[in-house]
Amino acid sequence: MTTVGIIGASGYTGAELLRLVAGHPDLELGFATGDSQAGTVVADLYPSLAAAWPDLGFVAFDPSLLDGVDLVFCGLPHGASAALMPTLVERVRWVVDLAADFRLTDPSLYPVWYGDDHPCPELLGRFAYGLPELFRTAIADSSAVAVPGCYPTCTALAIAPLVAGGLVATDSIVVDAASGVSGAGRPPKPNTTFCTVDEDYTAYGLLDHRHTPEIEQSVARLAGVGDARVLFTPHLAPMSRGMLTTCYLRPTAAGAARSTAELLALYREHYADEPFVVVTDGSPSTKACLGSNTAHVTVRADARTGHIIAIGAIDNLTKGASGQAVQCANILTGRSETTGLSTIGVYP
Repeated sequence: MTTVGIIGASGYTGAELLRLVAGHPDLELGFATGDSQAGTVVADLYPSLAAAWPDLGFVAFDPSLLDGVDLVFCGLPHGASAALMPTLVERVRWVVDLAADFRLTDPSLYPVWYGDDHPCPELLGRFAYGLPELFRTAIADSSAVAVPGCYPTCTALAIAPLVAGGLVATDSIVVDAASGVSGAGRPPKPNTTFCTVDEDYTAYGLLDHRHTPEIEQSVARLAGVGDARVLFTPHLAPMSRGMLTTCYLRPTAAGAARSTAELLALYREHYADEPFVVVTDGSPSTKACLGSNTAHVTVRADARTGHIIAIGAIDNLTKGASGQAVQCANILTGRSETTGLSTIGVYP
């Protein structure tokens, strides 16, 4: 049994972690912090967790909580995570961070995309990038993991076989993606209220969304090149959770010679041993992934325009955040990656 703590458990990713930990046979909860909700009973804020945690209350973070805890999930907003990290990595055996603070390996990217210098760049090298299907070995060899963002997860899984196989150019990838409103977090915002989001569909973060360099970093790693260029446009969809990415890629000579059938066969071979990736002949659906840790992907070769289209769908709170965090925790603690995680979505 591994004792875990959740820092920032009152947000949506924290609530999803509480749900997953409750159903995990080998994880025991040590504490759940939520400074803004300290003293609140978890079941009062999230009635869906009442059966699992009828008496559990959110507490304010104190370093003494780390005593006796084997692993910490950190679900704090960007910036707050880095402030605690020097303490966490020294006092806890394993740290799984869901914020963006340690995802980028180049510290010079943080002031460009996040507006401030990184407060502890010396720690960046200690973190593995937590996308197991693509970077499993690095996770297993680490004690600290930075869980990818939801958009980078969905995009990377959708295009990885093409990029790793040298079938597409890496300097002109276009990604058109949509997320459910839970991706904006629990605190209310003017642009995420029901009246604003309902019956609407809008693009945001035009040309400067913070997940852009993270997607480019994954593409460059997979392709074995020094740099990559991605034009990324996210959209807000009128649904609670779910994510769909449609990626437009320009094939290399090797890629241009492949038909849709050949590309689908490549995808099935690439993901043959991955329990959390489904390669589908049809178009991936967000609802097919709801509540599961599974990504659904497909690919098409368009001879008419000379492009390749790759599409991916995930649940942004599960495979896009907390489920992937648990998957990484399973790797760190030497367990099967599927322990405590479902490959089956909730429908309808």
